Amino acid sequence: MSDYWIIGLSSLGALFILLAAIGVVRMPDLYLRISVTTKAATLGIGLLLIAAGVYFNEFGIYSRVMAIILFMLLTAPVGAHMIGRASYFTGVKLWSRSKLDDLEGKYHPKTHELASENDPKRDENK
Repeated sequence: MSDYWIIGLSSLGALFILLAAIGVVRMPDLYLRISVTTKAATLGIGLLLIAAGVYFNEFGIYSRVMAIILFMLLTAPVGAHMIGRASYFTGVKLWSRSKLDDLEGKYHPKTHELASENDPKRDENK
């Protein structure tokens, strides 16, 4: 019975990693590529690790698998956010058919600090 779980989990994990790889090739700009790889690859890696835990069926392996999954869930979104933010500040353009840039005009160009809507210094920074 556990063989079916291992096959199912590892197949789903490989499928999500394949979808992440296809997304890297197919998405039109850096920001969409970051989104695809962070979500799909994290889920794929998690499923493959769970399949490995089921295969070895030991408490030590399960605890390591859960620690790795927790580490991935905590660090992948933060890393993707930092890459996206650095890309935005260095001038990497959005996709030409993007309709809205939510961050346009909300950051000070020199300090990269986010200005709130009620900030009186916001008009000075423009």
